[in-house]
Formats: sequence, structure tokens, C-alpha cells
Amino acid sequence: MAMAAFRREGRRFAPLITPQPITAVRSSLISEEQAPLGVRSISTQIVRNRMKSVKNIQKITKAMKMVAASKLRAVQVRAENSRGLWQPFTALLGDTPSVDVKKNVIVTISSDKGLCGGINSTSVKISKALQKMTSGPDKETKYVIVGEKSKSQLIRGSKNDIEISITELQKNALNYTQVSVLADDILKNVEYDALRIVFNKFHSVVQFLPTTATVLSPEIVEREAESGGKLAALDSYEIEGGETKAEVLQNLAEYQFSCVLFNAVLENACSEQGARMSAMDSSSRNAGDMLDRLTLTYNRTRQASITTELIEIISGASALEG
Repeated sequence: MAMAAFRREGRRFAPLITPQPITAVRSSLISEEQAPLGVRSISTQIVRNRMKSVKNIQKITKAMKMVAASKLRAVQVRAENSRGLWQPFTALLGDTPSVDVKKNVIVTISSDKGLCGGINSTSVKISKALQKMTSGPDKETKYVIVGEKSKSQLIRGSKNDIEISITELQKNALNYTQVSVLADDILKNVEYDALRIVFNKFHSVVQFLPTTATVLSPEIVEREAESGGKLAALDSYEIEGGETKAEVLQNLAEYQFSCVLFNAVLENACSEQGARMSAMDSSSRNAGDMLDRLTLTYNRTRQASITTELIEIISGASALEG
């Protein structure tokens, strides 16, 4: 009788001591925090970390866009006002980029910071193209670099052609006095027949035009005037005072270069801030799209995890019921 009763009790407790139900119940009781090495918990944690990183990046890009917009408004007015400095020189002396001279100096203006699209690469490409066009057996072409970004690109293949390198020029607000001192230093340290200033002219927040302005030396201006070219109209002007024609042309060339350089720096600064606004706006939109995709992936992964847990609980309950 004792053995019969033991068999009856054994049959009643048999479902509780089988290996399969115990495994099912144990797996259903373990949470994501208690099992960090599980595949599902790691995948959802990775997605959550990625979402957090994308949100932080989106906040940074939006803040940078706002900062660029405030800087653009401050520089744009000064750039528009500076256009009145060099326009009279263009009317008087003209702009002759096709003039053939022996000593060319390419003044490449770029920004000191990145994250502003391709304005710096555009200036460097135009400078390299000008260098190829003005090179020859009896010709010499040198670079004067204004800005860290163009320096880092031109120094790779044209290190020996770099005459002067100027960085951190736009760290503080510029005025004409500072730029005129800089222009005077450039003229004292380089020998030139033609100065070719490469910069980005500002049109709108989403549009800038790569521009090249040419400043000729007094000797070349006089030569072009005597040869009856575009500068022949200079002979029709009368010079008053004790200065000679050569001295007047020398003063005009120096003043023209300082005015053109001042306008070029401001125009390029406007283009930089406008390009940075566009780049940061595109980055913010891309971060929003990426965040939407990550949210969808996270919800799908979490839903699949919950569904799997429910299936395991139901399977365990069914196994317990026999």
C-alpha cells in the first residue's frame, strides 16, 4: 500500500520536476537587467545609446546654426558697405584677369574653421587652376594664404610655392586699418606683377560665387596704358600736385589692394557663415531622419522581445498543466 501511495504521489508531482518546465519558468523570470549578456537586452541598449547620441548631435547642430545666423547678420552689413571701396578702382583701372605677366601672386582666402560645406575646397581648386594657367618656363607663381583650411590643403603639393601664410585673421572683428596693415606687409615681402585674390563672394545664404580679383603692379598698369589696352583711358586724366605718374600709380595700386583684400575677407566671412548655416540645417534634418529610423528599430526590437517573453511564459504554463 505504501508503494502504491508513493506511485500515486509521484505521478501527481511528475510535471513539476521535469527539466523542460523548469527551464521555461527560469527564462521567463530573468529580466533584461539581470541578464546583460543576452542578445535582446544588448541590442535594445545599443539602439537606446545610439538614439541618445543622435539627439545630442542634433542639439549641437541646431545651436551652431543659430550662432552662424547671428554672426552672418553682423558681417553681412559690413561686407555690403565695403563693396563701395573697390568698385571705383574697377571703374578706373578695370579688372584684367587675362593679363600676361611673369610674376604672379595668388592670394587665397579661406576660413580658419570647418563645418561650412565646400567653400574652402572651391577656393583651393580655383587657386590651383590659376597656378597651372600662369605657370611657364619664364614665369613664377607664388601663394599668399589667408586661412587655416586652405593652408592645410595647399601645403601638401605646393609647400615650396607658399610665400606667406596668415591664420586666425577672423578671430576678432576686422576693420580696414588691420587689413591695410596686413596688405602693406604682403606688398613689402613679395615681388609681383599681378596679385590675384581668390575668394567667395556672398550672394545669399544658400549661394556664393567663387571670384577672382586682379590687382596689377604700377609698372604693368603703365605698360598696359601705353600699349593701348583696356587701361589706355588713364592717359586722359590730368595729375595735379607735385607727384609723378609713377608715384600716383604706386599709391593707387597699394590702396586698391588693401580695399579689395578688405572686401574679399568680409565677403568670404559672409559666405562661410551662410554655408555653415546650410550645412548645420542639413545635419539637423539628417539627424531627425536617423532618429526616426532608430526609434522604429527600437520599437520593433522591444516588441519582438516582449512577444518572445510571452511565448515562453505561455509555453511554460502549458508544460506545467501537462
